[in-house]
Amino acid sequence: MTIDHALELEPDLKALYDEDEDAREILDLAKRIEGCVRHVGVHAAGVVVAPTPLVEWTPIQPDPKGTGKMITQYDMYSITDEYGGVGLLKFDFLGIKNLAILADAVRRVKATCDIDIDIENVPIDDAKTYQMLARGETYGCFQLGGSGMTRWLKELRPTTIHDINAMVALYRPGPMETIPAYIARKHNPRLVNYIDPRMKEYLEFSNGLLVYQDDVLLTAIKLGGYSWLEADALRKAMGKKIPAVMQAEKEKLVAGFVKHGKLSEEKAQQLWELIEPFAAYGFNKAHAASYGKVAYQTAYLKANYPVEYMAALLTADSGDTEAIAALVAESVRMDIPVLPPDVNESGTDFTVVRWAMSADVPEEGVSQRDGARGGDFLARKYAAPDEGTRRELPNAIRFGLSSIKNFGEGVAHAILEEREVSGAYKDLADFLSRVGSKNLNRKSLESLIKCGALDSLAPPAGGRGQLLANIETLLAFHRDTTAEAPQNSLFGSLAAPTLGLIGAEPVSLKEKLDWEKELLGMYVSGHPLDAHKGLLEKARFSLAKIKEENQPGLPVILPVLVAEVRTILTKGGEKMAFIKFADKTGTLEAVIFPKLYKEHGSVITPGSCLLVKANVSKRGGELSLAVEGLRLL
Repeated sequence: MTIDHALELEPDLKALYDEDEDAREILDLAKRIEGCVRHVGVHAAGVVVAPTPLVEWTPIQPDPKGTGKMITQYDMYSITDEYGGVGLLKFDFLGIKNLAILADAVRRVKATCDIDIDIENVPIDDAKTYQMLARGETYGCFQLGGSGMTRWLKELRPTTIHDINAMVALYRPGPMETIPAYIARKHNPRLVNYIDPRMKEYLEFSNGLLVYQDDVLLTAIKLGGYSWLEADALRKAMGKKIPAVMQAEKEKLVAGFVKHGKLSEEKAQQLWELIEPFAAYGFNKAHAASYGKVAYQTAYLKANYPVEYMAALLTADSGDTEAIAALVAESVRMDIPVLPPDVNESGTDFTVVRWAMSADVPEEGVSQRDGARGGDFLARKYAAPDEGTRRELPNAIRFGLSSIKNFGEGVAHAILEEREVSGAYKDLADFLSRVGSKNLNRKSLESLIKCGALDSLAPPAGGRGQLLANIETLLAFHRDTTAEAPQNSLFGSLAAPTLGLIGAEPVSLKEKLDWEKELLGMYVSGHPLDAHKGLLEKARFSLAKIKEENQPGLPVILPVLVAEVRTILTKGGEKMAFIKFADKTGTLEAVIFPKLYKEHGSVITPGSCLLVKANVSKRGGELSLAVEGLRLL
């Protein structure tokens, strides 16, 4: 579509152009820049190779993003030999962070289990892996974690690597239409058939269906009489999705099926209808197998070494609060405890730790090897069955010290280096006297206390509340035991200073959770909705389930936490709100219209727990909730 063509097609636009001077000026100016490059884009993975210096072949310029790299000023089409380009070689080098995640998980398994995993040669017939995928537990698995793919995998119940490769290739616009037939043939081999028996040779592993770009090329060669060069031209035509070129290829290929393949006109047309969807987005087999391999490797580690794999995922997504919250929710679903930072156990990043449970632990706590207390849900879940016995808990994941907001890297490294050299901190006084970093100031010490990193060293009765009440005493003790004490200091006259703390009331769970949300980006010791456990258990829906089912128009009732509120004024001057709801499974945007907001605006505040009645809607391709009713819990 061009401006001139639009003027021919649209009488109203033409009338505006003829009668309105401003409109005519704007459209005339627009015509002068129409078709010009409007901005510089850079292919994230494209590398151009020339036989002599690049400036002899293409103008170059610095990357406008300021990376310091040089980029070509010719676009991707003009730089190669296609469409009359200059004929240089262009490679696309794709990097995926999942490879780093796999390597990290393998290192963690070695550290925790003393098992060497050869990730390139893991068994591809592992029953636990396929069973996990069939249950739909795909979150965090490369290429398999989306809600749509998860639904198909639950139906498919994959049993071989060929199933995973096929799903990676088919879950694209166009080829996606073939997924139901692939699943039906997987479960009922009698449905497998071939338009022509000659196709069995290369379609046997894909249940008789065209799944890969290679299948199309082999069909063109074996049944259409194409040469390899002509088949490659067909591949390029499908890849570029140019309608005129595709139409020409259709006529040529259908004629080839009839003449060379001896197919009837009807079968030739039928075969083209199977091929045509690949014009939208067809994977070649090598690409699908490469992706399928990484997808299987991630699923294998999640199924067999879940704690180490989830810790690697969490570390890779550090800094992305939304992703971390979803991964923590998935870890909890998998019965993997996720614990606050701890100065005796945390590393820089998320760390795998071993927990143990003994019969003498109070009802509300869990003992750890160094005496740390954990969440009461762990105590109940893993309570020792008999008096006097001791039971091992599964590995848990601890937040790293670098995860704490407003907590400097310098003091984190000082804590870890001292622990590495001289061993675990025995108590609070030992910690304060050994960490000599001048950066252990009021702000950093408060952060350690509030997020729970000193829980294992705090007095059992007072906990975080008592430490905060004694913050000045703690800071003075730290100053006097890590430097030459001035004569007038609090501990200056003592030969061996001792740390005495005044008593204080324990802080409420709500305060703890608020601090964790502020400093770690999420709730770790619990969740505000835990106070409404009965409602949570009765609710048919969670935010994650709403996303998974992806059904616009679906009515839902569920308990939620208000995470964020943004109000706007309508054209009529009424106030309405856009909300981010959260629960223990994730987050979802919602809208509350003026009438409802006027009635309930006073309780729609961050931190409020609500029971909402809503309809699932879809705006701009994203799911959201249109709230119809609510009440404060």
